[in-house]
Formats: sequence, structure tokens, C-alpha cells
Amino acid sequence: MTETTLDPEDRKIITLARSVRARNAVPEGAAVRDETGRTYAAGTVALDSLRLSALRTAVAMAVASGAKSLEAAAVVSEAGAVSDEDRAAVRDLGGPATPVLLAGPDGAPRATVTAG
Repeated sequence: MTETTLDPEDRKIITLARSVRARNAVPEGAAVRDETGRTYAAGTVALDSLRLSALRTAVAMAVASGAKSLEAAAVVSEAGAVSDEDRAAVRDLGGPATPVLLAGPDGAPRATVTAG
């Protein structure tokens, strides 16, 4: 997978995730796209009383905003894989076939997995 083979809408959510990560100086940025094409971007939440990954935060934002399903999700991170917990959150809203894109801090796509 390369930047040139990415769908423009998938490139957009990677860009949003990367922007959140950089702007908030957090370890991860994430973005999801719902069934209507709306996007939700979030960074890692690390409070004393609340810890959420960027992707779980973005999924929560989508749910809180009324999303009924997800078309795709993206995570920008130095991690080598998307965690099972993050994939489960995407699966809960989008279903097992929902693609989850993983990109490095530079925005270059590394992998696409399904939520399933």
C-alpha cells in the first residue's frame, strides 16, 4: 500500500489523524469516517482518571455524535500494529470488515487490517 494507491477519503482520515497527533503532541492520532461521510479525529487521552487510545476516543466521538456505522478508521502512530482493543471498538460500530489503516508519524501508510 502506498500513498498513491489510497482512496482520497482514506488519505483524508490519515491526514486528519496525523494533524491531531502533531497539534496535540500526543503519541497517537486517529480519525474515523461514518456512514454519512462525516469524520471524527482525536488524539490519545491520558488523564489521571481516564485513559483512552486515539482510535477509541475517535470512535466514542462518532457514537456521541449519532453515527450508526463506520466506513473506515485510521491511526497514526509509531506502533507496529493496531491493538486488539482498538480494532474491537471499530468492530463494535462498523462491523468486522471495517478497514483500519495504520500510518507512521510521517503519514506514510504501513498496513490495512480489518476490525474483525
